[in-house]
Amino acid sequence: MRRRLVALAFAFALTTTLGNGGLFSWPSTARAHGFTADELHDRALYRRAVEAVIWGMPAVNYDLMLQEMLTKTKGKPGEVIYWGKALDWTNQTLTPNPDTLYLMTFFDTRNGPMVIEVPPANGGSLNGNIVTVWQMPLEDVGLLGVDKGAGGKFVILPPGYSGNVPEGFSALQSDTFGGYALLRSNLASHGDEDVAKSIEYGKKIKVYPLAQADNPPPTVFTDVKDVLFDSTIRFDSTFFEHLNRIVQNEPWITRDDAMIDPLRTLGIEKGKPFKPDAKTRFQLDAAAVEAKAWLDAKYEAGWTSFYEGTHWRPAAIPELAKAAQAGYALPDAYPTDARAVIYTLGYIGIKRLGTGQFYLLTAKDKAGDALDGAQTYKLTVPPNAPVDQYWSVTAYDRQTHGLVRNMEQASRASNAADVQKNADGSVDLYFGAKAPAGKESNWVPTDPLREFELMVRVYGPKKEFFEKAWSLPDAEKVSAR
Repeated sequence: MRRRLVALAFAFALTTTLGNGGLFSWPSTARAHGFTADELHDRALYRRAVEAVIWGMPAVNYDLMLQEMLTKTKGKPGEVIYWGKALDWTNQTLTPNPDTLYLMTFFDTRNGPMVIEVPPANGGSLNGNIVTVWQMPLEDVGLLGVDKGAGGKFVILPPGYSGNVPEGFSALQSDTFGGYALLRSNLASHGDEDVAKSIEYGKKIKVYPLAQADNPPPTVFTDVKDVLFDSTIRFDSTFFEHLNRIVQNEPWITRDDAMIDPLRTLGIEKGKPFKPDAKTRFQLDAAAVEAKAWLDAKYEAGWTSFYEGTHWRPAAIPELAKAAQAGYALPDAYPTDARAVIYTLGYIGIKRLGTGQFYLLTAKDKAGDALDGAQTYKLTVPPNAPVDQYWSVTAYDRQTHGLVRNMEQASRASNAADVQKNADGSVDLYFGAKAPAGKESNWVPTDPLREFELMVRVYGPKKEFFEKAWSLPDAEKVSAR
């Protein structure tokens, strides 16, 4: 089903922009020596629009989340929105973790540096990441971050900042004015008492301007647990509206100067309104569809497996992780293709990937077939997983990379009291439209009309995890609908 959708999307992009009867067509034999000026403009616009989607993916990903907050909640930059329960499908961010509590703060340093104060791990713990608009990691914080649970005052400095940073604050120099932090307050269980404790601990986070550090105002917290918060990527002309907002609100970064003229071709130019006419919008729609088809193909092609002989691969591409951790300052690497693939799948950037958390991803079963929501699969997690905190396995919609809609359960985790273990300590997890008899507590429901993907998260992985002394097998199909 997914391959047919990708093929149709690609065909649509070609026929509506390159084929007969479209906005422009390949030259006839009689004039194969060249194109008219209008044809050249249209071809350049379409080509550059496809590349703009690939290049701009992480920033548009960021802006989709920011706009959801601004338009659907009472939250504002400099405050904290949080989900006051373990996440369910109404949180349609990209591949979120339903086994922890999420808190997010968007910051704007246009009026000066902003402080994010992380509490020490006394009776609670946070795993957090602070990133720029381009989701470049500035720092990992919390129990598995740079402070190792001691807490700290992290001050985000705007581009070109030359002021002093007071003693006791950790300076994070950003190359954008905006950005955000994702802070996860860990859960002992999904029980009401443990959820309440995690919320209480999470509310010890403080966000305030550095200028008010001597007497910071109370941080405003807004619970958005009942909001349909949908920041899945829109592959249509609205993508470019988000991209235009980034261009208007943020400085050009030297590494991206080469995109100034290509975006101008699309009608996106700093200081000018973006008002595509009907013809241009039609081309932008088609270009976005083709970009999705290209990114899907890259995703399907995959990258190096984590465990030899399996389809599990890191939910991060090594060359991208290396470049991002270096602030995209490596002289001979700027992996925008890999970056685009990853930010269609998820969000946030991790500065020290593998030290505090590590994720594995697959969209295929043991036989190499796509995971089909109409089938039932078993995944056996071997005993004695080498992790300090917990592991979890979550099912996501293959096309949107969000939690499967209208499902009561999205994941199963080792820190859940009701998960059944086998005599040897291993755990059999089931994924399908219907739970196998007696396995309800180990089952994650899927949509029988859609394909899905699985993500494994390990928090606090030990060295044995990376040495592959313990390995995870592929999911196996056990029955059909």
